[in-house]
Amino acid sequence: MKNRVVITGLGVVAPNGVGLTEFTKAIKSGTSGITFHQELKDKGFSCCIGGIPTISEEKKNEYLTPLQLRGFNSTSILYGVISGIDAWKDAGFSVDENSDLDYNSGLIFGTGTSGIEKFREAIYKIDDQNVRRLGSTSVIQTMASGISAYLGGILGFGNQVTTNSSACTTGTEALLMGFERIKNGNAKRMLVGSSSDSSLYTWGGFDAMRVMTYKHNQTPEKGSRPMSATASGFVPGSGGGALVLESLESALERNATIYAEVLGGNINSGGQRNGGTLTAPNATAVQKCITDAILDANISADEIDAINGHLTATSKDSLEVENWTKALQRTGTNFPLINSLKSMVGHCLSGAGAIESVASVLQIKEQFVFPNINCEDVHPEILALIAADKIPQKTIEKNINILAKASFGFGDVNACVIFKKYSEF
Repeated sequence: MKNRVVITGLGVVAPNGVGLTEFTKAIKSGTSGITFHQELKDKGFSCCIGGIPTISEEKKNEYLTPLQLRGFNSTSILYGVISGIDAWKDAGFSVDENSDLDYNSGLIFGTGTSGIEKFREAIYKIDDQNVRRLGSTSVIQTMASGISAYLGGILGFGNQVTTNSSACTTGTEALLMGFERIKNGNAKRMLVGSSSDSSLYTWGGFDAMRVMTYKHNQTPEKGSRPMSATASGFVPGSGGGALVLESLESALERNATIYAEVLGGNINSGGQRNGGTLTAPNATAVQKCITDAILDANISADEIDAINGHLTATSKDSLEVENWTKALQRTGTNFPLINSLKSMVGHCLSGAGAIESVASVLQIKEQFVFPNINCEDVHPEILALIAADKIPQKTIEKNINILAKASFGFGDVNACVIFKKYSEF
């Protein structure tokens, strides 16, 4: 007998809202978090806009001690710590550094790169032969598992504590890994999520690849345009998202608030074959990921009410929608509603899957579909596949029972998760 898995806590640090209240208000109102950054222009970036969460020094001190903050400059860890602790508290748990070790709770929290700024600082100190001045936190801030190490210690988890990394698929993959662990009885609770930093070194690499838009430096809020005919590349974003997954039995025992249920999902790779490359998807594998997720969730494609897509505002958006139509065997007016959070926050890279999963679950809990902003001119290739009203331009109230959320990442890796409105049976 497999355990049912539900979501009992959410936390988010996004460019358009830090914390659930602010974030929910922002996505309902279609508020963009994309702004112009003079530093990007000064460094010669072609894309001078991006999404960076606003976090004050006072806010940092609510989550990390003065000792932890000494020499601290890893935004990916910061975003992960804030969203992770918020999710844990939202689930009804306290944070106590003297708490007993909890062998029933663990975490899988992913990231792409950690502490690049700290790493650069360390390199310069080594070049200057100042090794002893690197600081005692340089290792934990730059190691890949730094985020899970921080959170695991703050929360006192005794179950699996680890970090995964699968490019833009990271957050959705972490969620599904935690889901499997609870479903199979290896944990009662798993804090899952992912984060991405706002380092110039991360963003600079994508700018050099010429995959980011350079046309909206004067109009930053208009820059991120998923599914639009005038999309000209993605806008970089950063932040973190976290979800507390819990066995239904455990959640009911403590009378926890249940946001939604995780029915199932799938993780696969296109193997960089059949058109797939390091940066392009194998369409057949993407479709298989979606169909296998539906099979794992034990539902039919016709039951899906809404889709939260990957949809990055690049030339691959039309292909993604085509893959959805083929996987679901649904087109035109029969297609589910579909949206992309990236229109409001940009592409948060390794943090995208988790932040977007939080947004997906909020839509189920509060029964609405947030708008695709900057999509008044839907791409004609997409309109040839699905009806225009399936791409909402404004927030709509909608009875959402089942929502599919997918992420696709560099390296030709895919993940799709199926969420459902919680019901007793």
